Amino acid sequence: MARPDTLPRSFFERPVLEVAPDLLGAVFVLGPVAVRLTEVEAYDGANDPASHAYRGLTPRTTVMFGPPGHLYVYFTYGMHHCANLVCGPDGTASAVLLRAGEVMAGLEQARSHRPGVVKDTALARGPANLVRALGLGPEHNGVDVVGGGPVRIRAGTTERGEIRTGPRVGVSTGSTRPWRFWLGGDPTVSAYRAGTRRQRGAVR
Repeated sequence: MARPDTLPRSFFERPVLEVAPDLLGAVFVLGPVAVRLTEVEAYDGANDPASHAYRGLTPRTTVMFGPPGHLYVYFTYGMHHCANLVCGPDGTASAVLLRAGEVMAGLEQARSHRPGVVKDTALARGPANLVRALGLGPEHNGVDVVGGGPVRIRAGTTERGEIRTGPRVGVSTGSTRPWRFWLGGDPTVSAYRAGTRRQRGAVR
């Protein structure tokens, strides 16, 4: 049974460009480690040439085409795993890439996952580092973050930073879409172009 502070299924059932900025400030929890999300990117399935699901259903993207509120964990560049939260109606294959966060609990555990990192602000900066800090792996692909299992997303706050938006990182197609969202001035966010201010509810 899900805890009362866990984001409900209805949160993830909305369009990806609504879910992505609303995830900023939310807290991703796995075991003792909790990471407050400070940077995310939206990927809009068949409407987005940068999405893994753009060309349709494959064994890799099966989770993306399933119900919202599940984790899509994939392997990239032959060395890293990245994590996404599936959103939108069942079958639409949209998802939010988790790019960066602030470790709020389980600091020593997170440090054990990332030996040699000096600054706390760097522990979960970047999508692969966030996955490592949390202790996520391929075994978490398809996990339901709503149903009361080992992974959950707590409601949070954006009070420490203004939401900003700009181009996504590391994509060769659809690169100009301002679908990366982050908390302005937060030290855990990736170093990138400044972007523009975004008002809540403004979909681009």
